Amino acid sequence: METAFWGGGTPGLLPADDLRRLGAAMTRAAGRPTEWTVELAPSSVRADKLAALKEIGVTRVSMGVQSFDDATLDALGRRHSPKQIMDAWELIEAAGFASRNLDLIFAIPGQDERRWTEDLRRAVALRPDHLSTYCLTFEEDTAMFVKLSQGKVKIDRELEARLYRGTWEQLEALGYAQYETSNFARPGHACRHNLITWEMGSWIGYGPSAASQWGARRWTNPANLDQWIQGIEAGQPVLEQVKDLTPADLLSDALVFGLRLNAGVDPAALARRFATDLPPAVDGLFRDLAAEGLLETAGPTVRLTGEGRMRADAVGVAILERFD
Repeated sequence: METAFWGGGTPGLLPADDLRRLGAAMTRAAGRPTEWTVELAPSSVRADKLAALKEIGVTRVSMGVQSFDDATLDALGRRHSPKQIMDAWELIEAAGFASRNLDLIFAIPGQDERRWTEDLRRAVALRPDHLSTYCLTFEEDTAMFVKLSQGKVKIDRELEARLYRGTWEQLEALGYAQYETSNFARPGHACRHNLITWEMGSWIGYGPSAASQWGARRWTNPANLDQWIQGIEAGQPVLEQVKDLTPADLLSDALVFGLRLNAGVDPAALARRFATDLPPAVDGLFRDLAAEGLLETAGPTVRLTGEGRMRADAVGVAILERFD
């Protein structure tokens, strides 16, 4: 196993002994990964849990800070405080993990450029090895989505664009190279696990709601805990949203996600890898994007320009349309 990622922020809810048991079970079944990430919420960080994670072989800790501002955290409905963030970070630093990441969110209602710049400043002051910065998305069945539907908050696309562009300019100047649309790292600290997914590799997801891609098939586990447990105990795991992937599916997704990487992609090499032809319409799209200043080429590689990264989602949709 090359990488492992315990995600969602929920691993930190387990006691230290349970973390040890879970880690032992995973490594018995699949071996010890070279990179092993665990996501933690600031309120769940404890010295004994960190010691357990270090003991079982975890190499990378990712903490969901979201913001250092009380009002912004309150708007998100987060349970932790700026003081808890700082206390948790001191414990993480003392534990001595090989790589440490902070997650931040921007374009939160009430958060202006000054507040976001201050969040970035405070994050960088902690000297993490990696930073992930995500634009707020309004998920259904959340309090923020209800406020949006009621008109109590609004989406400001111009502000989102300013904050995003300012983020990569500030972080690059401070030694954090942008290697993917939302991710920045010091040299040697890019998240290999996420790179595998963006490069259309293979992975197996364990636990409720986990997603997998393996053997030209993609699926998710049920979100319902009881349903998931019953399937495991019966030796017949329940799989949902099962999709058998054609070579064209894999190629189109590899282009869409690969263009999220600053390094870009080699379309011809991907076509050979998945043993399928690149549709002529995609070649035409790339020429059009280059003419608009959204795409640039370097030998066989194509990559989005700065302006192109601002429109990465729209470019992805356009690629999928050309495959249809």
